[in-house]
Amino acid sequence: MKSDLDRLMKDQNIDALFVSGSSMHNPPMYYFTGDVHLTKADLIKLPGKDAVLFYNYMERDEAAAAGLTTRPLDDYDIRPLLEETGGDLLSAVALRYKHMLADLGFDSGRMAVYGQMDAGSSYGIFSRLAELVPGLEIVPEAGGLEIAYASGESLLMAARETKDEAEIDRIRRMGTVTVEVVDRTAKFLQSHKVVDDTLVMEDGAPLTIGHVKSRIDLWAAELGVTNPKGCIFAIGQDAGVPHSAGSDDDPLRLGQTIVFDIFLQEAGGGYFFDFTRTWCLGYAPPEVQAVYDDVRAVFDELMAGLVAGASLSQLQTHTCELFAQRGHPTIETHPGTTDGYVHGIAHGLGLDVHEAPSARNEAGALKPGVVVTVEPALYYPERGMGVRLEDCIAVHPDGTIENLGEYPYDLVLPMGM
Repeated sequence: MKSDLDRLMKDQNIDALFVSGSSMHNPPMYYFTGDVHLTKADLIKLPGKDAVLFYNYMERDEAAAAGLTTRPLDDYDIRPLLEETGGDLLSAVALRYKHMLADLGFDSGRMAVYGQMDAGSSYGIFSRLAELVPGLEIVPEAGGLEIAYASGESLLMAARETKDEAEIDRIRRMGTVTVEVVDRTAKFLQSHKVVDDTLVMEDGAPLTIGHVKSRIDLWAAELGVTNPKGCIFAIGQDAGVPHSAGSDDDPLRLGQTIVFDIFLQEAGGGYFFDFTRTWCLGYAPPEVQAVYDDVRAVFDELMAGLVAGASLSQLQTHTCELFAQRGHPTIETHPGTTDGYVHGIAHGLGLDVHEAPSARNEAGALKPGVVVTVEPALYYPERGMGVRLEDCIAVHPDGTIENLGEYPYDLVLPMGM
């Protein structure tokens, strides 16, 4: 939580946090500013002090709405700095940053850097800044990389690992919207006629994955949320590849598994939800039903056994054991397998789809404040199927565990034919 930042800075020997870029779809900046429309800003946080937001004068009202201490970037006019640096823009920006830091009383120490900036520009600016401030050590952080959630090395990711009740409430509201979109999708599929085992539209053309995804985007917009990363709506063999988004041209056919993994986000780059169901339209072939029954049994056992404080890596080991007992290969029994159970059981959720804690990190645990997925699955691409179930749970301070988006687990969606 943000209230942990000063402690984390002390523990990790960080003397300043520097965040740059837009406030929109930029999790490190959004974490401080909330849902305001800033196209470009800089933020500096020193230990024991409130964060200071440096903003463009044209966005002064938006900056004020963030509720932070603010300073206009116009106070650090770039034009005389360009003259001072002989027209070198990167050096001029570095000099501006030096003045901004100095005005906050920072002239040496370890500074962690986050946010969105062109890679080349960022390298040039902060290299020059380190030269301008000899006592400054730039600490590059992995906060902008999705893989950082498993490393446990990012200070901001460590803070974001636990959520306060207001953050959990926002994710819960996203869960409500998500299951509404999922329900609309199910009813949309069921509203279509079937010809030769294929869903068809009014003109007789096959209903395709692309048509369904267009409706999902429309419903998300109608409900005031966004779908910035798309969704997984994959059928048949594609359903057997965990992150295959599905082919837009594929028709919807009866009896094939559809993995529907949807991760909608609050407008402006806020909190995500993450949710998966597996469907067969009309009927499920016996081998599909058998695989689904194994996934559902493991899912039910895991959900029933969740307790606050539990280790996610141990939960992963237990998941592998349960699937192995049912005769399926896993990444523990068959490292590198693309059949059976091939990924982690859980990951954190928040301003990114994947956050800490992670089942791949020994320190990951169901401690109070975390919001995590639970997603057992089996994949058999050569057999043309995949099955995944995923719910999102929150651990409250009293140790209770809440499912943030409940929806039926039925495999078969009946069709009117």
